[in-house]
Amino acid sequence: MPAPTKHINLMRGWPSPDVLPASLLSAACQRVLTDPAEYTPILQYGPSAGHQPLRDGLAQWLGRHYGVEPDAERICITGGASQNLACILQSFTDPNYTRAVWIIAPCYYLACGIFEDSGFAGRLRATPEDDEGIDLEALERSINELDDHESRQPQQQPLKDPGPTRKLYRHVIYAVPTCSNPSGNTMSLRRRGGLVRLARAYNALVVCDDVYDFLQWPLDGEPTPERAPDMRLPRLCDIDMAMGRADSDPRGFGYAVSNGSFSKIAGPGVRTGWVEASPAFVTGLGNTASTLSGGAPSQLCAAMLGDVVRNGELGKHIETMVRPSLQRRHRLMMDAIRHHIAPLGIQTRDTSLAGKRVYGGYFIWLTPGQGQLPPSRLVAEVALEEENLVVGYGNMFAVHGDEGAATFDREIRLCFAWEPEESLVEGVQRLGGLLRRMRDNMAYYEGRVIESRDASFVDTYK
Repeated sequence: MPAPTKHINLMRGWPSPDVLPASLLSAACQRVLTDPAEYTPILQYGPSAGHQPLRDGLAQWLGRHYGVEPDAERICITGGASQNLACILQSFTDPNYTRAVWIIAPCYYLACGIFEDSGFAGRLRATPEDDEGIDLEALERSINELDDHESRQPQQQPLKDPGPTRKLYRHVIYAVPTCSNPSGNTMSLRRRGGLVRLARAYNALVVCDDVYDFLQWPLDGEPTPERAPDMRLPRLCDIDMAMGRADSDPRGFGYAVSNGSFSKIAGPGVRTGWVEASPAFVTGLGNTASTLSGGAPSQLCAAMLGDVVRNGELGKHIETMVRPSLQRRHRLMMDAIRHHIAPLGIQTRDTSLAGKRVYGGYFIWLTPGQGQLPPSRLVAEVALEEENLVVGYGNMFAVHGDEGAATFDREIRLCFAWEPEESLVEGVQRLGGLLRRMRDNMAYYEGRVIESRDASFVDTYK
């Protein structure tokens, strides 16, 4: 049977072209480049902590959203969440001192390479989650086992001297606490507090990719996110700050940082984000040598975004365009799943939080349930071969080097953000038909050998 000619990509985690704020950014660019007194510093090397008007605007905007006291000294402008993760590792970790990177599994798999590039290949550790978020008992047990083992080994001297404005952490914990990629899970308040306390006890830095926090909605209509404070769980960096300075941290670096990004709310191409943490951490991050040399990341884009953050246009764009679009797309895909896939016994993960019917982010995570879902790697290969359809197979999201600790060989990730709405429904329909064929002809499909497409998957599956 020839594959359909229309290519549908239900893996790509990009914002739809329909919600990119091109006109807002164009107008902002014109405004910030009109006055020589304004554009001259913008087009020069910027301060290491970033464009101050954007820091000020973010402090006010994030303060209102999370209900915290605005403080621009807690904010550093970055080149996006991925670039900033690399900078954090450069400045606050050491391969000879930092024992492990603990990653909640299933994970955002492209983050693994960033850790490996920073010297942690072979030391990424999968730590499990349940419907409430990270399993704290399992994580603490694993940290204790590793610390006990390492304490009996010859101790190596750190390779780095952090200097007076930075410190080295013994462990790193990587999380996407809200609307996680890929599972869609949101960590509960009690698990967030517990994770901060654990980090303080073990000199661990929790790096939170808080990229979906503005993209949440109720599943059953009202109230909207603006009138539903229960949808705004505090970030781990705010919980850490509220606990006060720990005795083990006299310089006040803290143990949790919020890694924010404009990629999902303004467009990945702006290559701009922010980190919110303690003022001491922000100062140290700004002293990353590549930043001191190159100046503030994304200086021009930061000026444009500072303009639309401070005048409220970006917030309005999220409320009237981005979030409603995602909510509508999610509903369409879920309806299609209920019609074409759920009858096969395949389930979507329950991501409701403490009984609240809340969803958000970009992704839906399919699990076998009572159905006989074939190996999802095979499903992904056959879907591309027979249906011209791209889906994410579960073991893509296993932690590199620790795949055996948490396997997802029957799970599938679908993205509802990228494709046109009609393609979301058609793509799920094609997937449902394929799963039926595979179920009814399992011996045939399991006996097939399909050429591996791992290299192209990386480009296609971002």
